[in-house]
Amino acid sequence: EVQLVESGGGTVQPGGSLRLSCVVSGFFLWGYDMTWLRQAPGKKPEWVAGLVHGSDSDYYKDSVKGRFTISKDAAKNTVYLQMNDLKPEDTARYYCARGFYDDYKDYDYTGQGTQVTVSS
Repeated sequence: EVQLVESGGGTVQPGGSLRLSCVVSGFFLWGYDMTWLRQAPGKKPEWVAGLVHGSDSDYYKDSVKGRFTISKDAAKNTVYLQMNDLKPEDTARYYCARGFYDDYKDYDYTGQGTQVTVSS
């Protein structure tokens, strides 16, 4: 059974940092691209960052470039999202997902999400 479990969310002040974790089971990270998505209240989910398996090339939404870093530890079956210099507009529920697609509807597995709130 494929499962993805996110953790690490919380409430931080603008300029703060958080590291999200996504522990996966039922498949091996070395064989799949992985993505972080987020969904703010009243909005559709949006793609935030992606990691291509094999090359480990990483890609980011323009608004988070230079602030967020996606990485993985295959031995721990864990994907991370390091988020620095957080801004109020980063407030959302963050989900990890298996795959790398433009449309959030194309992902076959996502976790339950972890809430990130950036507020002073």
